[in-house]
Amino acid sequence: MPLLHAIVLGIVQGLTEFLPISSSGHLQIVPWLFGWNDFDDAGVKKAFDVALHLGTLAAVVFHFRRDVMLLVRKGLSKPPLDRDGRLAWLLVLTAVPAALVGALFETWIDDELGTPFVIACSLVVFGLLLGWIDRRRRGDRRVEELSLRDALLVGSAQVLALNPGTSRSGVTMTAALALGYGREAAVRLSFLMSLPVIAGAGAVKVAGLVSDGVPDGLLVPMLVGIATAAVSGWLAVWGLLRLVRTRTFAPFVIYRLGLALVIFLVLSAGWR
Repeated sequence: MPLLHAIVLGIVQGLTEFLPISSSGHLQIVPWLFGWNDFDDAGVKKAFDVALHLGTLAAVVFHFRRDVMLLVRKGLSKPPLDRDGRLAWLLVLTAVPAALVGALFETWIDDELGTPFVIACSLVVFGLLLGWIDRRRRGDRRVEELSLRDALLVGSAQVLALNPGTSRSGVTMTAALALGYGREAAVRLSFLMSLPVIAGAGAVKVAGLVSDGVPDGLLVPMLVGIATAAVSGWLAVWGLLRLVRTRTFAPFVIYRLGLALVIFLVLSAGWR
């Protein structure tokens, strides 16, 4: 894999993992648009995916390091758990629905989803849904008010993100807004929810990488991918939290619609 490709894909992963615009969709679309064939080799795709997950995990852990230490300490303390301890386990619970569905239907998801047309349609549908819910939101709940019901509902919404183009961060923010959380709280909740998801997926993929080994010549691109995904991911987390204090999600809805239009044009013109 050329280093330029590793840099571009690392930046794309870092930004799109946390912005509500779909990381899995972009990682399919960017190589498709530019005609890159780096992921034609399944071993390369699996190994580089590990690097990208490690990078984004590092970004969110670094930004929320104080929250992470507090939640881990409180979550592992002796019962009865206080508010932070319960929050820690509720955040873990949010990852369960997507983990179960992903494990049961992994092959079908890989074979049937992720085509440019499906990605474009998902960008439109879930982008418009985010915009509509954002305009109608009325609540101002905080992350600390997360309940068992909320954890199950937002976690179930996260299942939809197994379809490339939906956006894990986008659909969880949408669900949180619909449940009455404020914009900043919805974003923060989505980011904290990403910790068990990314960590779990990363652990599974690392185990596979240890078993299969790193493909020849891919170590340096992987290190570059980790670094660029970590830096761009941290910038995305920091920037979005600041943005939603005074702005709506409209810019991301417009971006999703614009990207979908580009994909539809490329498909209709037969350029790819």
